[in-house]
Amino acid sequence: MRFAIHRNGIGVILFAILGFVSPQPAKAYPVDCAILLCLAGGWPASAECAHARAVFIRRIMPWPIEPPLQIWRCPMGISLNMPLQSRPSPVQLILAQVSEGSGADIDISGIEFDFVRSIRVWDVRYYSHQRRGRDDECSESSYMRLGSYAAQGEFSWRRTSPDAAPTWVLPSRRCSSGNWRRGVGVEWEDHEGNHGYEWVAY
Repeated sequence: MRFAIHRNGIGVILFAILGFVSPQPAKAYPVDCAILLCLAGGWPASAECAHARAVFIRRIMPWPIEPPLQIWRCPMGISLNMPLQSRPSPVQLILAQVSEGSGADIDISGIEFDFVRSIRVWDVRYYSHQRRGRDDECSESSYMRLGSYAAQGEFSWRRTSPDAAPTWVLPSRRCSSGNWRRGVGVEWEDHEGNHGYEWVAY
């Protein structure tokens, strides 16, 4: 996977992750390492990044809704801390799993990894309608969760409200017959702060 990452710190870390993996089809290395690298670079055009992005989006499709980046499945510490001659083959790397959900196996709390913490998942069921015979009264009901990443890449959910949702999540809250929105969305920023999102209605 060849593209430039401009911040030295993240470039060293991310290229070290995949630097010892020879060019292979996308399945020859942990897909979460590819997601991490491709997301940081703004999803550049390549077969590997197309596959990584497809997995990233597929994970938010119900049901179940999964964390789109599972950084605990990308063993960065192995690639960074081991001497080159001792580093595992791609097959061994795939088998080396960090405990699921525990976050990254190296310190990613620095600003160079803010793009990981920029990922947010919106699980939305929203409905509003105007009450019959009452011109000014609107009934609104919602069940909304927001998934986000902590300092070390741990993923968790919390309840949220329509007031917190950006317009791409809830384009309208106007009171009308049948104003409803149901789906899952994911948003992110690359390492340069460029924003992107994807919405999956169901």
